[in-house]
Amino acid sequence: MYAISKLRAGWQWCAAPELWSRRRTAGEAVLAVVLGLLAAGTEELLRGGELRLWVVPSMVVVLSLLRRRLPVSVLVVTSALAGFSGGFALLLMVVAWSSGRRIAGAGRALGAFTASYVLYVGVTVAMTWSGLRPLTQVLLTTLYFLATTLVPGLASRYWTQRRTLLHALQERNAQLIRERAMIVGQARLMERQRIAQDMHDSLGHQLALISVHTGALEVDPELTVRQREAVGVLRGASVRAMHELREVVGILRDDVAGPGRGDEDGQRAARGTAGIEELTEAARAAGSAVELRRTGESRVLAAASDHAAYRIVQEALTNAYKHAPGAAITVELRYEPDSFVVEIVSGPQRHAQTVGGAVSGGQGLPGLHERARLVGGMVHTGRTEDGGFRVAGVLPYGAESMVGGSVGTPMVDAEDDFRQQSQTVPRGNGGPVMDWTVSERELAMSGRTRSTGSGIALGCGIAAGALVLLMLIGGFGLYFLVREMDKAMIDPRQYRAIKIGSAEDEVRDQLPSGDTFMSAGLYGAGPEEPAGARCLVLMSSEVGDSLSTEPVFRFCFRDGRLIEKKSYEVPSR
Repeated sequence: MYAISKLRAGWQWCAAPELWSRRRTAGEAVLAVVLGLLAAGTEELLRGGELRLWVVPSMVVVLSLLRRRLPVSVLVVTSALAGFSGGFALLLMVVAWSSGRRIAGAGRALGAFTASYVLYVGVTVAMTWSGLRPLTQVLLTTLYFLATTLVPGLASRYWTQRRTLLHALQERNAQLIRERAMIVGQARLMERQRIAQDMHDSLGHQLALISVHTGALEVDPELTVRQREAVGVLRGASVRAMHELREVVGILRDDVAGPGRGDEDGQRAARGTAGIEELTEAARAAGSAVELRRTGESRVLAAASDHAAYRIVQEALTNAYKHAPGAAITVELRYEPDSFVVEIVSGPQRHAQTVGGAVSGGQGLPGLHERARLVGGMVHTGRTEDGGFRVAGVLPYGAESMVGGSVGTPMVDAEDDFRQQSQTVPRGNGGPVMDWTVSERELAMSGRTRSTGSGIALGCGIAAGALVLLMLIGGFGLYFLVREMDKAMIDPRQYRAIKIGSAEDEVRDQLPSGDTFMSAGLYGAGPEEPAGARCLVLMSSEVGDSLSTEPVFRFCFRDGRLIEKKSYEVPSR
């Protein structure tokens, strides 16, 4: 148990500061094992010996697991070991990518990669030192380090900084949107209070005068019974209008519907489907022929839909009073299986002119369309075949639940949705719905719908750039190696064609110069050279009988003549 707890604590320390999930843990373990196996295979190909065949893969596995916890240390150590053994080459690329994104601070990253470069080049040159052209070895080692270490590190650092910047911009945009929502809410509240005050001061006064005067007129003994009934209807309408105005003013001020206030009979003013019957009775008392029909099984509507139905009937009756006085009106309430339908049809106009003094603001029917859309329904208005007028509204039963996003879908298309409220855009922390600009929507949605695609595109671009750079470096290195091999390699037939005793200048004109780092390690590896002679050692263009050795040719000169030529094999480097 003690050992298990220590292993668990050590694993958590390696994973910090970003504790790994099971998926991440499995991925890191598999990556470490794969790198270890590749390192073992590389060491076997390079004939590194039995000890290195076990030590190098073990160190690769340990360094791979520590690269996230100690990015600087692992980068420096891996660079030094990569110069010592080729088994650390693949690990160096992985460590460079990981360190590029995890080393905090540009100065610290520059120092870490500089130290890694110095160690890698120093160890590599020291391990392959031949005493000939050390600058060429430094150049090749530098190009290899740039391609396999610096490029992945810079690409990883750029990718991380870009992603961090994008997250910061998204957070800042979200903060600005929340602040704007608060400002909009404050401005809306102040405007609602101003409108409520104006409505209370102007309309309240006029309705109070109407109520007082109609009340006095109702008890006038000179009026007939029919006239008193008509005046009573007017007084009741004015009282109800005062109650509705008081309720609307309360909603504008407090944004909530206050408790209902009773009328003169102590009854609460009904403003839903329950109040439609009262509207039709008031219309009949005013002299209009109104018929109310109900079909289907009665169901309870959500508050918003219930109120919208009441307003549709109220506005349709008002329009009929104004534009077709005396026409027959039919109000039909249909409880369909999936929606509630309210339809008001008025007959053709009986008189040539409308009621004198009727005022129309032109906002009644557009307001009905807007109100229906807000609850997820729709309203249709138009003329009938006989010259009458028809207003029909289709409303959902659960409009409030639908707005919350848990039930159903709107009855209108997203393109026709009022203020585009059906679109799934962030709305802040419970703040009011806002109309977003296109740029704000793109930035807010970039983290959800575009981050994956743009990230893949960026990663592919970086990979393509790194691949092109590696190809250029590889092409240059291949061209350089071919040139150096031409300086240090001859065909066996050339060796056999040269005769001992030939002039030195003549022989050297037929042979390559041998002035290259590839033949520098061949000197002193064969038989003892003749005393006082100057020898030229070249490689053979043909491979030997064994992979562990390679054939070479040696030409020794003294006093301007070729005194010896010898063919032998040396251990492969």
